[in-house]
Amino acid sequence: MGIKRNILFIRFNGELDHMTCESLKIRTCEILEKYYIKHLILNFEKLSFMDSSGIGYIIGRFSQLKKRSGKIVLCSINDLIMRLVNLSGLRKICLIARDEDEAQEFLEVA
Repeated sequence: MGIKRNILFIRFNGELDHMTCESLKIRTCEILEKYYIKHLILNFEKLSFMDSSGIGYIIGRFSQLKKRSGKIVLCSINDLIMRLVNLSGLRKICLIARDEDEAQEFLEVA
């Protein structure tokens, strides 16, 4: 995790499932509140697996940031994860970028 201005960067590694989501959710919520983060960039480059818990994690953070008119950008998504993003409807609530640089550009324009 890293913070730049009012953006929190989360770079996933391995799996985003029931076992990893709960502690990640708690830590993310604490950081979002403590530093009054407005936007979230989620980098999936090193993520090999995501289940419905991961989708729920993203939807929960969307709800949290929506109150601040914040946005979530998903980037560096492999084909397997992109299928889940499309099937789950996350495209309707998140922006999709090629990489972190493009994700930051989206947020600067928004």
